[in-house]
Amino acid sequence: MTRLPARIGAMLAAALLAIGAAESAQDKPRVSPAMSFFITSTGRGFGANLGGLAGADAHCQRLAEAAGLGEKTWRAYLSAPATSSRATVHARDRIGKGPWVNALGVQVAASVAELHSDDSALDRDTALSEKGTRIASERHDILTGSNPDGTLVAGPDDATCAGWTSHDAGRAMLGHSNLSGGGQRGGSWNSAHFSRGCSQRALRASNGDGLLYCFAAN
Repeated sequence: MTRLPARIGAMLAAALLAIGAAESAQDKPRVSPAMSFFITSTGRGFGANLGGLAGADAHCQRLAEAAGLGEKTWRAYLSAPATSSRATVHARDRIGKGPWVNALGVQVAASVAELHSDDSALDRDTALSEKGTRIASERHDILTGSNPDGTLVAGPDDATCAGWTSHDAGRAMLGHSNLSGGGQRGGSWNSAHFSRGCSQRALRASNGDGLLYCFAAN
């Protein structure tokens, strides 16, 4: 068996590594610097206990920073009930004015009004993670606590897992990220049904994983 000289072998190995890296880069979607909307690729790991709105926003910000877009101010699309120190929060009021585009540069909505109408382009093909990847079908239930118009789900029963601080008692309103055709047809991207509970296990049983919609508010 003929052995290659050590120098040639090293050069060949380096070339193969370079080819592999290039192929890997081609397979990986490129995140657009214009990205202003994404679904978190991962939850915080504590069910619907997100550390409140501040913790949810921080989670969006961290993932955006990892994607190279930390200079923008990111907000989680979440509604929350009033507290002793804060008025009721409606998700639609905390995400800026738009327009919003996904990781591939595709616009999902031009304005708050369009986002909450049948003209929204948010569906299974455009509702991508901050990495530019699709959300798996078994994780398509996204935490929102909101009505279809983006306001807090009101009523005697809380729909926000105690203002996103509970991973035990309660339940949350969820939206479907895997719609076909965008808008509010055939369901709702932000207000489809309640979760089975607030724990990580309960959210997974509801075809979710504690994921969030994140929008650049500036």
